[in-house]
Amino acid sequence: MSRIGKRPITVPDKVNIKIDGKNINVKGPNGVLDYTFNEEMGVVQEGTELKIVVEKETKNSNALWGLTRTLIANMVTGVTDGFTKDLEFNGVGYKAAVQGTKLVLNLGYSHPIEYDLPEGVAAKVNKNTISISGASKELVGFTAAKVRSFRPPEPYKGKGVKYADETIVRKAGKTGGKA
Repeated sequence: MSRIGKRPITVPDKVNIKIDGKNINVKGPNGVLDYTFNEEMGVVQEGTELKIVVEKETKNSNALWGLTRTLIANMVTGVTDGFTKDLEFNGVGYKAAVQGTKLVLNLGYSHPIEYDLPEGVAAKVNKNTISISGASKELVGFTAAKVRSFRPPEPYKGKGVKYADETIVRKAGKTGGKA
């Protein structure tokens, strides 16, 4: 039995949930999210709680049970509070700016990188920090990973784009090996 899947999801007053067969629609102050869950799972709404139930017992049903519960709980959290990922960039001449729905990055290449932000994701730039936020945890994480991939941090000088909570293991240069 899945310990995560057994726990009910508490639904705040501001959130409307619509279950239609194997589709669930979660609507709140930060937007609307949809999800189609596996045919082995079912969702039952009891008052202000959602319970995930296993409809077909298979080898994968325990894993899918916890996964489905977590994804739906993230949807409820996303439409109420939202998710945020912070990125830091370090390097001489590195700059970032938001122009409409585009994130423009100057990361030491001969050209600026213009990245179109997906719908439902917003970005803010403050000095050397990029804050990416939105209702979908998956989309926010994907966007942050994509922006980081334009110039990943290098271990010698620490230049590049990294997550705010990421630590870069620094290496010694050529002279570091001599005793």
